[in-house]
Formats: sequence, structure tokens, C-alpha cells
Amino acid sequence: MWKHYIRSISDEYTFRPPATNREISQIREKLNVALPKKLLELFSETNGIFDSFDYPLIWLTSRIVEDNLFFRNFADYKDIYMPFDHFLFFAGDGSGDLFCYRILNGSILTEDIYVWNHEDDSRTWVASSLEKFVEGWITGEITT
Repeated sequence: MWKHYIRSISDEYTFRPPATNREISQIREKLNVALPKKLLELFSETNGIFDSFDYPLIWLTSRIVEDNLFFRNFADYKDIYMPFDHFLFFAGDGSGDLFCYRILNGSILTEDIYVWNHEDDSRTWVASSLEKFVEGWITGEITT
């Protein structure tokens, strides 16, 4: 479904083999949050989506774990940014701003996608679902 959906918007994206159950479970174990249904479905088809320059539209599961742990635990960020524990980052814009789901009480309750601005620490709603985010980012309707 996801590969077909993305190819219906643009043929400039490539896909990795599906994420393994172990790769997916690392997110829950290390970040203490279950993936939202649509992101889980995406990872069952491909572990990341990449443009023609090999830049990720959607990160690999390993990068999700690595980057979220970094932002949650980097001591210097605790003095200049609000906490990151309430977000699950899954993509970036290439300039430092990151896209995420909001976590509330250990769960992702809505499909809404937000962008975190690294310059002013704002967190802004950008899309009502993963499909809308993917379409908006590929077509340029979503910018940071």
C-alpha cells in the first residue's frame, strides 16, 4: 500500500527491505512507545523511504531509536530546549527541523504530525496523518 501510494505521487523515491520484528520492537523497548498504526504498516513494507539523493523521507527504524534517544538524553539540550520525551521523531527536513508524533502518557493518540523547529524550539502541527505528511512533503505543500 505505501509503496504504491508514494509512487502515485512521485517515482523519485526508493525503498528498503521491510523492517524486521526485532527492529520494530527496538522502538518500543528503547523509547517506551508503540508505533502508530500507519507507521507500523509502512515499516512492514519498507524500513525507510529515500529520495534520489538517498536522503530519507522516513527514517530507518534504527535512526528513529538513535535520534530520539540523543534528543531525549543530550545534557546540553536540557538547558536550551523543552523536553523531547513527548515526541517520536521519524523524519527531518535536512536543516535541523524534525517531524514527529506527539506522545501522551506513553501512547500516540492521534495521527497528527508536528514539526519541531530547532531555532526557536517551537512545535507546530503540519499534517493530520502520515499520508498527508508524505504527500505534502513530496509535493512541497509542507515546508519548514
